[in-house]
Parts: sequence; structure tokens; C-alpha cells
Amino acid sequence: MRKFTAYSALSRRNIVKAATALAAGIAAPAFLRVRAAYADYPDRPVKFVVANTPGGPSDIVARIVTAALGKSTGKTFNVENRGGAGGNIGMEYAAHADPDGYTILLATNAYSVNYGLYKHLPYDPYKDFVGVSELATSPNTFVVKSELPAKTIHDFVALARANPDKYNCSTPPIGTTPQIQLEVLKIREKLPKLADVVFKGGGDAFAALLSGTVQMSSGSLPPAAPHIKAGTCRCLAVTGDTRWPDMPNVPTMEEAGYKDFVFATDTVLLAPAKTPPEDVKWLEAQTLKVLRTPDMKAKLFKAGFLVRAQGADAAWARVTREIGMFKRIIDQAGIPKM
Repeated sequence: MRKFTAYSALSRRNIVKAATALAAGIAAPAFLRVRAAYADYPDRPVKFVVANTPGGPSDIVARIVTAALGKSTGKTFNVENRGGAGGNIGMEYAAHADPDGYTILLATNAYSVNYGLYKHLPYDPYKDFVGVSELATSPNTFVVKSELPAKTIHDFVALARANPDKYNCSTPPIGTTPQIQLEVLKIREKLPKLADVVFKGGGDAFAALLSGTVQMSSGSLPPAAPHIKAGTCRCLAVTGDTRWPDMPNVPTMEEAGYKDFVFATDTVLLAPAKTPPEDVKWLEAQTLKVLRTPDMKAKLFKAGFLVRAQGADAAWARVTREIGMFKRIIDQAGIPKM
């Protein structure tokens, strides 16, 4: 049997200490590099994925917010439009992107709506993302061209009922709140022949009204606002819970007699679920900082939005709460699943 001497014990301790020191010497630079990477975030462009085509409400908000973030932080923020499939293409892309803090989803209520509207989703709305911040909200609208004789939503319903083959309505993608609200209107007013002409984005949908392709647009306020102010289009009703400040004479749908008819287009930033918490916190803080400036509030209001400067927890709470809410609306309205 080998004798265990004081000398051998001392030698072993020296060996262990030497090994520990060596390991620390190797690990320290790597650790410092990781810490430096977090400290420098973002050191390359951050991409905001918009799951719609250019010109719609989410695209408008994305471009205003990214410009403000770039100016405030000195960092680079880009917008990438990935429209199609009711927003599912862009949302799937963001869900499966590297969770490194450089791909962020700018989502609308379609994120919550699609759970109740589609039989299968290419992402899990409860597990694949985390909240970053709320951004802005805008009421939806029912808008016609000014030469149409309809002055109210009831006038339009009467026209569509009298000439069911003559009237149709454009909407953004299936699963957006403007598309859902049109389906609810058709069911309540028994207008099955009022065609729902769906486009890839809100900008495209409103352009169809301007070109005469459709007789009414169901959409968010921002694409329509300049044309309403110019007098070329008429807003029959807004679907917010209050009248829009710049259009005090336009009633809400509830004021027009449609109980519980409140729909809006809300925008929110979401990050892939495994994004480093430090990056999420940085984005949350910087976004809330720019949203709370008078300049940002003025720019978004001019574009048809009210700022909703809420942090990550509030953003995620609203998004997940609305998943169940919209599912109930879809089920009660009898809207078939895709």
C-alpha cells in the first residue's frame, strides 16, 4: 500500500491550486467577452419584423419607432416586412429566429386573434415569445368614399341589403381586428353576400377603396386619416370605446347602437422566448423612453395613434388575455376556422 505523506498532500494541493489558477486564467477572458457583448448590445442592426405589407398600421408604427430609437440610442434599427397568411408568416419567422436580441416582432392583435381563428399555428403564442413593451393603439373604422350616399353605418347596411351584389368591403389580412369586425357586422346585420375582399396589408386594403375596387373599407384609422381630413373619404363610425379627438362628429359603433362593438389595432413588441433578459430589459427601457417624449406622442397622434407606453409585463398580460377574449368572439360569431 502506498504511504500518504505530508509531502504528497502538499503537492496535490499545489497541483489543484495551479490547475484552478490556469482554468481561471483561461475562463476570465471568455467571461469578460460575454459581459462585454451584453454591455455593447446592440452592436449591429436590430430588426423589427412586421408581419404585414408596407403602408399598414403596424408598418407605420414600426418606422416611426425605429427612427426614434435610432436617434435616441445611436444604434441601428431596421424594419423588415413579412406579410401573408394573416400575419402567420412573419410571426413564424420571428418565433424561430435566433433569440439573440437582433430579431424582434412588432405584432398587432392578429397575434392573439389567430389562436382562435386557425386550426394550426406555426408557433405557440403562449410559449414562443416574451413581452418587450406596448407601443400604440388606434381605433378601427368603417370608411367610404365621399361620393357614396351613405352618411352612417346604418345607411351603408341599407344600401348593401338592397343591392347585395353591388357592395363589398376591403380588409387587411384574415385574423386582424378590422377583418374580424367586418365578419361580426355581417353576421349581426345578416349580410352574407357582402363580400370580404382581403388584402395582405392595411395600406393595400385602403388603396382598394380609393381605386373604386370596393365600396367600403374596414380598417384601422392611420391609412384612412389623411383622406378623411382631405374630404375625399367619409368615416361612418369608429370602433374604439370613445370618439377620436380629431373626428368629434363621428360616432362610435356602440353609439350607433351596436352593443359591445369595440375593436382596435394595438401594436406591441415581442421577443423570441429565449432572448437574453438583459437585451429585453434594454429594449424595454429605450422604447419606453422614446414613447414618453412629447415629440413621439405628437408624431403618433398625427399618424392616427395614441401612445401606449406600457412595459414588458403589461404588454404580455394584455396579449395573453386577448387570446382567450378573441377566441370567444370568434366562436360566438360563428366565424369558421381556417
